[in-house]
Amino acid sequence: MENTRKAELFERTPIPKAVFTLAVPTVLSSLVMVLYNLADTYFVGMLLDPVQNSAVTLAAPVLLAFNAVNNLFGVGSSSMMSRSLGAKDYDTVRRSSAFGFYCALLSGILFSVLATAFRVPLLGLLGADAVTAQATMDYMGWTVSCGAAPAILNVVLAYLVRAEGATLHASIGTMSGCLLNIVLDPIFILPWGLGMGAAGAGLAPFLSNCFACLYFFVLLFVRRGTTYVCLLPALARPGRELVRGVFGVGVPASIQNLLNVTGMTVLNNFTAVFGTDALAAMGISYKINMIPMYIAMGISQGLMPLVSYNYGSGNVSRLKKAVVFAQKVSLSFMAVVSVCYFFASESLIGMFMKTEAVVAYGSRFLRRMCIAQPFLCMDFLAVGVFQACGLGQYALLFAILRKIVLEIPALYVLNYFSPLYGLACAQTVAEVVLAAAAAVILTRLFRRMAAEGTPRPPRRGEKWSPPPVLWRARGRY
Repeated sequence: MENTRKAELFERTPIPKAVFTLAVPTVLSSLVMVLYNLADTYFVGMLLDPVQNSAVTLAAPVLLAFNAVNNLFGVGSSSMMSRSLGAKDYDTVRRSSAFGFYCALLSGILFSVLATAFRVPLLGLLGADAVTAQATMDYMGWTVSCGAAPAILNVVLAYLVRAEGATLHASIGTMSGCLLNIVLDPIFILPWGLGMGAAGAGLAPFLSNCFACLYFFVLLFVRRGTTYVCLLPALARPGRELVRGVFGVGVPASIQNLLNVTGMTVLNNFTAVFGTDALAAMGISYKINMIPMYIAMGISQGLMPLVSYNYGSGNVSRLKKAVVFAQKVSLSFMAVVSVCYFFASESLIGMFMKTEAVVAYGSRFLRRMCIAQPFLCMDFLAVGVFQACGLGQYALLFAILRKIVLEIPALYVLNYFSPLYGLACAQTVAEVVLAAAAAVILTRLFRRMAAEGTPRPPRRGEKWSPPPVLWRARGRY
């Protein structure tokens, strides 16, 4: 019965309903994650201490680096799972989930050990100085040294559960941890509670991520007879096809996030030259601007199981209709948000910090950042399609274009011609170019899929291989 409901959602449910069923819980989860990220900034901002707020901003690239592991084993394994579900290869589904889980666990532990052992040079790399180093170290002590493994597993488990269409359960698990973090933040940060400042802002997410992981473990135990997600160590053995399928999507997605970390580190180092007020304002503006970014990302991630399943089963027509519908919804929403941000920038910055200099800097930053939003959603959607179809090389191409070719050089050039304020325009430059590239590549990719036809699903006992476009499309665009 459970398998029949999954097939119904992926194969026969009307496109708008299927997209909303998968995307809405993921978007809600993304929104709660935004609140989770903003909670640290908001409650630390209530201390009216730019040093404490700068510590949270400076540590952000390290936390963003978690996503490199999340995408390597979360996106890679979930894409492999959904494509295998579409091809009815249930053994590969189970093996992919076990492989992704244990690799993520080991990576989280290694991340904590390395970040702790090399914390002093790491602080210098992040842009911390004598004023901000101690607060930054206090924050990272909980979020990284202690919290890397639960933070990574929380997200990877959500990807694995979402891969078989259980987006609601994935979102509940993620949101439960985020909501607990929002409750704990003021207790740990503010003087009326434990008064830990930036350190308290790190302790709250550590405990919250542990709670979210516990939710997923209980969920998988309760659903052990109906879920394809398997955490048995015996099934985690790597095989050539399994590793190639997971890493083919996961490695480019991981590199994409490492490049995001690089870009954010460069941005923080440029901004730090202008003082703690400017750095705090950039951090606040960036996090406010992440709200629509996370929504666009949520739509893309929610759509991925539907795209992967229909790609694996060869239903190109349904795949294309789902992508086009999601693109219309995402673009319309992002355009509205961009206009609202532009005219309400001062009020939005003032919600997090009342310091006059921070509001003045932040409002100008936010007006420049929000212009990128309508273009960004097209970029995210295209990358989601590439990852869902196993076309990791295209996702890697977009990551290199975004950061190495476009955004990081733009930071240098724009900061030279318009010191400080030009930094906030670099993302817009990159996203305009990428949106145009995404439209061209997706159009040609859909035409290629249609021309090659839909492959026959494997018969019982027959080994599954990807649709031909997975291999023939390489290097064509």
